[in-house]
Amino acid sequence: MKTIVYPGTFDPIHNGHLDIAQRAASLFDKLIFVVAENRDKSPMFSVKERVEMIEQSTRNINNIVVASSSDLIVNYAREEQAVALIRGLRHVSDFEFEFQLAMMNYHLNPEIITIFMMPDEKYIHINSTVIKDVSKRKGDITPYVPKNVEECLNRKRQAP
Repeated sequence: MKTIVYPGTFDPIHNGHLDIAQRAASLFDKLIFVVAENRDKSPMFSVKERVEMIEQSTRNINNIVVASSSDLIVNYAREEQAVALIRGLRHVSDFEFEFQLAMMNYHLNPEIITIFMMPDEKYIHINSTVIKDVSKRKGDITPYVPKNVEECLNRKRQAP
């Protein structure tokens, strides 16, 4: 069974992430979303909330599971017997950072390859930071996030 790991902060997950996940899941037997527990970042949503949003957003895809980890992603992938990591690329500017990560991961564990995938062009301009900003300013994010994520963002915006 071939497993691929899709690591990220996913704060929050959006349709660009889901587009990549759906296509990668069609190529592998199992895709594991791994929500990063990164204490250096200040996410809007807790790890538990992010895991729940991804689970709800992917419940119609049978071979996707969701987990979280604070470990090095290559260590997590090795434990899960994954053969690859999937990373999204939207622009040329993403490539330098993603290339550095891929090379470090390769040096840490050359048995796990990194695959880059571009989202559908209708999602090429979005990222989680932009989604949160547009939502905070009460802009329309419905074309870019699943309904459950929109509802979570609305609740966060309305919270005291």
